[in-house]
Amino acid sequence: MEAHRRTIFSNMGKKRQSRNVVLPTPGELRLLQVLWRIREGTIENIVDASDENPSPNYKTVQTWLRIMEAKGQVEHRQQGRAFVFKPLISRGEVHKLSIRHLLAKYFTGSRTEMLMELLRDERISREELRQLEGLVRNRRKELS
Repeated sequence: MEAHRRTIFSNMGKKRQSRNVVLPTPGELRLLQVLWRIREGTIENIVDASDENPSPNYKTVQTWLRIMEAKGQVEHRQQGRAFVFKPLISRGEVHKLSIRHLLAKYFTGSRTEMLMELLRDERISREELRQLEGLVRNRRKELS
């Protein structure tokens, strides 16, 4: 799977590090979704904010967050005795990585092939088609 190169900047705007961002696993994505919703939190905050039933195990979340930090998906700061985690990868970046992965894996990199398959789907509504037509029109204007 292709990694996405990203440069991180500190609060002062200084370059801190450069790293590859990889597509999160399903478990990592669930934790990122919680962090995107609560913005930042301790492991306990993340477990409590999870929509899963039963809630994820504290130690499992702790392990995943360590792995995610090594992958550059989250970072932490210490607040008292607790670590407060926040996401480093945005929802939009995950969407882009997911689309690139989907294109490469299932559509040989062809956006046209993927879009044609979406348009052939009988579940697409007239409203969705209208929205897509508008997006295509707007994109054409941007590229002109």
